[in-house]
Amino acid sequence: MGRPREGGGPGGGDRVPAPAGAADSLPSAPLPPVPPARSAHPGESGEVAAARQAGGDRLRFIGAATRRIARGIDLDEIVLGLCRATVPTFADAILVYLRDPLPVGDERPTGPVVLRLRRTDRIPEEPDTNGARLPVLPAQPDLGPAMGGSAAELAEVRPGGPLAEVLRGVRPLFGEAQAARTALPELLGPDPRLPSGHRVILAPLRGRRRVIGAAVFLRRPDRPAFEPDDLLVAAQLATHTALGVDKAVLYGREAYIADALQRTMLPDSLPQPTGVRLASRYLPAAETARVGGDWYDAIPLPGSRVALVVGDVMGHSMTSAAIMGQLRTTAQTLAGLDLPPQEVLHHLDEQAQRLGSDRMATCMYAVYDPVAHRITIANAGHPPPVMLHRGGRAEVLRVPSGAPIGVGGVDFEAVELDAPAGATLVLYTDGLVESRIRDVWTGIEQLRERLAETARLTGPNPPPLEPLCDEVLDMLGPGDRDDDIALLAARFDGIAPSDVAYWYLDPKAQTAGQARRLARRALARWGLDELTDQLELLVSEVVTNAVRYAERPITLRLLRTDVLRCEVGDDVPQLPRLRQARPSDEGGRGLYLVNRMARRWGATRLSMGKVVWFELSMPPGAPRP
Repeated sequence: MGRPREGGGPGGGDRVPAPAGAADSLPSAPLPPVPPARSAHPGESGEVAAARQAGGDRLRFIGAATRRIARGIDLDEIVLGLCRATVPTFADAILVYLRDPLPVGDERPTGPVVLRLRRTDRIPEEPDTNGARLPVLPAQPDLGPAMGGSAAELAEVRPGGPLAEVLRGVRPLFGEAQAARTALPELLGPDPRLPSGHRVILAPLRGRRRVIGAAVFLRRPDRPAFEPDDLLVAAQLATHTALGVDKAVLYGREAYIADALQRTMLPDSLPQPTGVRLASRYLPAAETARVGGDWYDAIPLPGSRVALVVGDVMGHSMTSAAIMGQLRTTAQTLAGLDLPPQEVLHHLDEQAQRLGSDRMATCMYAVYDPVAHRITIANAGHPPPVMLHRGGRAEVLRVPSGAPIGVGGVDFEAVELDAPAGATLVLYTDGLVESRIRDVWTGIEQLRERLAETARLTGPNPPPLEPLCDEVLDMLGPGDRDDDIALLAARFDGIAPSDVAYWYLDPKAQTAGQARRLARRALARWGLDELTDQLELLVSEVVTNAVRYAERPITLRLLRTDVLRCEVGDDVPQLPRLRQARPSDEGGRGLYLVNRMARRWGATRLSMGKVVWFELSMPPGAPRP
């Protein structure tokens, strides 16, 4: 900063207090003149000793200021660090302009270069700790709309203009230099009120690849003017700030990609399968580590069943999230093949080994059948699920844990358990029950107690799912979360036997007529005669297609829930394909009718054939189960 000259400031006036949060080891104002001391070097004059001390002061200031700037992670922290490090130690005021938008990495910005006023700072005019006030000077510079002045908030850099030439030159300039005198009005506005003399420095901010902005340092007329060596200080501050801004922009882009990746890997919304209600939660480990390997999923299966999946890939990185996405996709594909839960885990284990020798994950895979009121569960090293029964009893289910996915060469075992109506199954990852202050089994017991306590509040009725998930997460105290948390809760409603009609039919020419009669009788029993004509037509088309190629008995099932669902199964694995029949074709219109008349329809391949299903909306006023 140089030796202060005569005038205002610490050498001859009020001391300038450092603002709160100033950088470590930064003096509150330019250092006062030091009387010539006995030189440590024989024959050295007092002026040389003073210059040596001033150089040391500059080095200490640059070191403290750059440390303050480097502590920032995001863009605002870095710019604030520059302002707090320089005001009032190096300058009385500062304006920081950055490109809008800021370029990221190697991308080439399109359109004109526009600089936006990102932040301003100046010496406050409030009383200091000693009760003295800083003098308000008429020549004090304006600092933009936020500070009550008139500096331009946006400045477009004209190609070949004065500002573009200064930015291209990269080196800081005094405001009195010819290039800076013509560039500053383009940056600050047509009529900037700036102090005269060497009291203004215009410093371009150059990142790793291009100029990304500019900083303007100002000193008031009652303060010493900048010295030539101060241009070197401004260059150092500008360089470290620009590199920090580059780092913050890249970090922000990475965080955005991480967030987008995580959102893409997890389901946007849960399905609404028949006979079960679902709720879920996902919490990252921390705001600074928003990517992890925890996931959950709910996959509708043939026969109104649903697969419930919760998994956890080791690590908290983009790699973990990518592996999680591959395992989740694999699980969805395997579920579409209607494989048993233990076979799904076996194939996931093989997939993890193909991804790498160190790709480890835990997973819980369960299949719920609302007609049979049963659930089949297989576990691969995951914490056990908890079942909350209708009466309020919470039970940790005994499921063989198995080895984690990725170990290889191990078998997985599935167990089949009762899933009574009104019960709630809670699947979760270990981040909910394990932390630095408690082991996993202590956390599981606390989860069981929290579920039972919540159920007691609602009496004989099961607690609503969404508040139940919130209550479960509230068991975590401050600082009691070291890992991601994925939570999936399933409330079993089931389908009553009286709402199910099921038949086996031989693949004969007369089967379509038989299927129509059976469907008509079922609708009459349920009081849904309004759907008779529509259902008979669609059942006849689907059954006819199944009979044409099937060799074994086909199945016909009707389910009455909030919709009327019809399922036809056969032993032919080829899925039907919707196509537009030509006028001369005798067939090929069955699925076209189903597609036009049904509320929804689909086909699913099974291990021993396929199921074609469709749904019809209930007529207004129809009796519901």
